[in-house]
Amino acid sequence: MKAAVLQGTKQLEVMDWTYRSPVAGEVIIKVKSCGICGTDQHIYHGHPGSAEVHPPIVLGHELAGVVVEVGAEVSTLQKGDRVSIDPNIYCGTCEYCRSNRAHLCNHLQAVGVTRDGGMGEFCVVPAANCYKIPDAMTFEEAALVEPLGCVLHGFKKVRFSPLSRVLIIGGGFIGQLFLQLVKNQKVHSITVIEPAENKRELLYQLGADEVVHPENASNLEVDVVIECVGRGESMELAVQSAAKGGQVLLFGVAAPETVISVSPFEIFSKELTIKGSFVNPYTHDEAIALISKKVVDVGALISHRFGIEELPEAMASFPKLNVSKAVINH
Repeated sequence: MKAAVLQGTKQLEVMDWTYRSPVAGEVIIKVKSCGICGTDQHIYHGHPGSAEVHPPIVLGHELAGVVVEVGAEVSTLQKGDRVSIDPNIYCGTCEYCRSNRAHLCNHLQAVGVTRDGGMGEFCVVPAANCYKIPDAMTFEEAALVEPLGCVLHGFKKVRFSPLSRVLIIGGGFIGQLFLQLVKNQKVHSITVIEPAENKRELLYQLGADEVVHPENASNLEVDVVIECVGRGESMELAVQSAAKGGQVLLFGVAAPETVISVSPFEIFSKELTIKGSFVNPYTHDEAIALISKKVVDVGALISHRFGIEELPEAMASFPKLNVSKAVINH
């Protein structure tokens, strides 16, 4: 098959790649669409993903397609089934798996991170990680179920009320997903911090009450802060912007070496709740339902579409392209 293979840091090569036959419990998917995640960019630049990456490997953990071959002991799927893939594979035996925290698994594997993913024409995945999608759902939408599932996991860590003043730091793809979920909660107000002028109109359409440039964001005071950028300065701003009794969700993926300066006295005196969020434990069904019911529109958030042959250049020039969300269509 044709695949974009990560050979090393900033080394992506389109080449013929052999995929293995499925073992018991696995299926082969003909990939129809694959999202390019910010984590793929992290991995491309030499950082770890949800687990350690060992090239050569085919990236792509946001994927959807059609089942074309079924391995032994698979009874839940058949050829022709349209599916979205949850990439995370848990061991089921470590202390975290056995205490209902499987996403923190000590032996976590992931399609597109520790094993070949969706940046190739075909992908071998466990049948247990396949979720059938409605006939009306497009493959692009189905590929973006995974990031919505991750957002849902973080979203559920925060409490909202009709009085909640909410601040979302970062108006890119992840911020846009959070914005739609928060809007559905009928909160008091939603402010989004975003420097890009070309995103303002969409953010207002999705439900923002106010869109603020970072330069004008120093005196905000809100009840809930959702940080979607992953930079030190934006995480520090998240804590500073929280009012007394506030909640702070640090969702953005920072580089491993990032360190922030936070006042423990500020956390103490304002009695803040600060939480992190990691991957998407068993949120796939709910994410499919939210997209299917049009509670969350993911298709409208796609800014770029690429073919496999375009990937090396696209991944190398990602920041210059002003990508909000990109997908690969096969």
